[in-house]
Amino acid sequence: MALATTAAVVVPVTAEVNNPFTDVKPGSSHYEGIVSLYNQGIVTGITSTSFKPNQNATRGETAQFIANALNLDTTNVTNPGFKDVPKGHKYYGAIAALYERGIIGGYGDEFKPNNLLTRSQIAKMLTLSFDLNLAGSAKTKFTDVNKLSDTNTKLYIQTLVDYSITTGTTPTTFSPNGNLTRGQLATFLYRSMNQTGDSFEIIGIE
Repeated sequence: MALATTAAVVVPVTAEVNNPFTDVKPGSSHYEGIVSLYNQGIVTGITSTSFKPNQNATRGETAQFIANALNLDTTNVTNPGFKDVPKGHKYYGAIAALYERGIIGGYGDEFKPNNLLTRSQIAKMLTLSFDLNLAGSAKTKFTDVNKLSDTNTKLYIQTLVDYSITTGTTPTTFSPNGNLTRGQLATFLYRSMNQTGDSFEIIGIE
């Protein structure tokens, strides 16, 4: 799978990096991911000064952030035919690009861009987006994941553990059915870009 036509550069977070968000302070759990990706134009705030890291992420904005991270062409795309994502929709290009690559799907003839994502759903999207090697075992360190009946979901989550993209909500839980927050999304994307070897140029993290 060709992920990007241009290498993505992980920008180190330094004192000189621009951080316009008053709700994203140095030392906060998602600061590095949010500020680094914002400076690359990968993530955006809710307003010019507010990122709202604890707000739940929608399917539409998640598609946009992933498409940005992969540097996908969101202009020359095939219309996936979702009646709730017309060509004038702000996330149309990103959704079409990811759908074309089999990274995301819809609900019949709808995509439901305003619906929220769960943490287990983002595990699958990141695994497919960054062409990660799928985990060889569905057994995880997370007790709440081991209870799931869907083996594929377990494998996607364990894949993120294998790549050090997630450490869970606690040492023994992942909260697979919990809503994904914007801060978590930024951190997951940031770590995914750092862990994807040849497809991305890693400058370094200070």
